[in-house]
Amino acid sequence: MFGINGFEIVILILVALFVVGPQRLPEYAAKLRDLVRSVRRMAEGAKETVKQDFGADLDEYDWKSLDPRQYDPRRIVREALAEEDRAIREERRRSGPSASERGSRNATGSTAAAAAASGTAVPSVEDLPGLTPLERHRAQVEKRAEGGPAPFDTEAT
Repeated sequence: MFGINGFEIVILILVALFVVGPQRLPEYAAKLRDLVRSVRRMAEGAKETVKQDFGADLDEYDWKSLDPRQYDPRRIVREALAEEDRAIREERRRSGPSASERGSRNATGSTAAAAAASGTAVPSVEDLPGLTPLERHRAQVEKRAEGGPAPFDTEAT
């Protein structure tokens, strides 16, 4: 509370008692009591006003769903990426493989295997049009796993 610990509060109360003095202490204590009571009355009045304005629906609302502590950024990003993957797969399933994919894939379905069988070079990930950044990243990871060079991002730093 305002960067004040318990010991400092006790010191402040003792200083206030010495400054106010024993003659005026009951008067100030009564003023403090009245102030606390008026603040409580104002808070109760505000509660009643809010209940009247919003009606009975206010009690039925799930306030825990708005708690920001329940949101984990890692989970949100993971779900967003999974949703994007599902959308891409659904779009490809509906439209079918493109002409370039049909021409460059063999029976195994691997572009690299088809290129090796035909004796042509494997196209660079940057040369493949229409890839989302996530697909491009996955292709780079697969290429690296096959023994290719590590990906280099020219736009980084």
